[in-house]
Amino acid sequence: MKKAVLSLAIIALILVSCEKNGSDNPDPDNNLLSGDISTDVTLDANIEYKLTGALQVINGGTLRIPAGTVIKAEKGFNKYILVEQGGKIYINGTAQDPVLITSAAATPNIGDWGGLIINGKARISGPDGVVSTGTTEINPSVIYGGELDSDNSGEIQYLILEYTGAKSSADIEHNGLTLNAVGSGTKIENIYVKDGADDGIEFFGGSVNVKNLLVVNSEDDMFDVTQGWIGTLDNAYGVWESGYTSTEGDPRGLELDGNLDGNTPNDVRQSDFICRNITVVNNSSFTMQDAVKVRRGAKASITNLLVKGGSCTDLIDMTDGKGNGNPATVIEYKIDGVTVEGSEVKNPGAASISVNSANTGANTSVFAWTGYTFN
Repeated sequence: MKKAVLSLAIIALILVSCEKNGSDNPDPDNNLLSGDISTDVTLDANIEYKLTGALQVINGGTLRIPAGTVIKAEKGFNKYILVEQGGKIYINGTAQDPVLITSAAATPNIGDWGGLIINGKARISGPDGVVSTGTTEINPSVIYGGELDSDNSGEIQYLILEYTGAKSSADIEHNGLTLNAVGSGTKIENIYVKDGADDGIEFFGGSVNVKNLLVVNSEDDMFDVTQGWIGTLDNAYGVWESGYTSTEGDPRGLELDGNLDGNTPNDVRQSDFICRNITVVNNSSFTMQDAVKVRRGAKASITNLLVKGGSCTDLIDMTDGKGNGNPATVIEYKIDGVTVEGSEVKNPGAASISVNSANTGANTSVFAWTGYTFN
């Protein structure tokens, strides 16, 4: 990766004013990023950028981040990148030169800065006959949702997100990558989320597909689904490393909800998705709550799932106080060296849950570009 650092003598503290919508657009010749992007802005891979505040790609704006670009975020909850409805982001990393967005702290740690949030116009769960929208958790003035399942918010390829998950309270916190009603026209492949608080990735509805996702040491869930997601997660590997300890009360491999927080069980368009070629590994000494939790109306098709190592309370749990998982769920799994302290399967309904000894989980060779060593 290119890590050219600007001399302090040439760092400008100026944002270029843009007439369109009266918004400020960061100047790609500067190294300071914050404010609204309302035009087409391309960063320079020869400049190491600093994220000094919220960077929002608003309706009509486009942010292009070329291969090898490095962005370092100052510490704080309000340091994040948010692509609003109608905005687009193109992160054009390559296996040789991925894009890195990380902490600017001298000693970086989980939760140093926010993360990457994308808001689309695809459908989310809600009442029948209503076009449902939601409000962004970390910025409630910004909405997501609609009726356009094919919505296109851009393309992300070969991206590393480190030390994300800053929070303002226990209920308002960032994930590594948050996808709010993102449509299937958006391409997201080859993502590495490392050392983040809260979840590695969370889908809030939408129809986007994600391929080749590596999550290492997420403090809460590796892969989280809610509010009516209907896409596919293909080839995902999540791991808690040896010596890692979570401060969360219920960290899971996959936490899969049909509606938001289980508060609207009568919603239509609840989560109905595919997860295939998935590995969940616990090499730490703490107990994972569940490898897979399907609840609150979610319907899941999970194939070629491999769960390895460590201990968990329950391996696969279809039950919840706010509603069980959809009984049409299908899960094929294999366990390798896992100590299950409770139930291997909690399935009160008719879900098809079975062991498949041929499962191999995720293909780790596609993550060679990350430099991560798989044990």
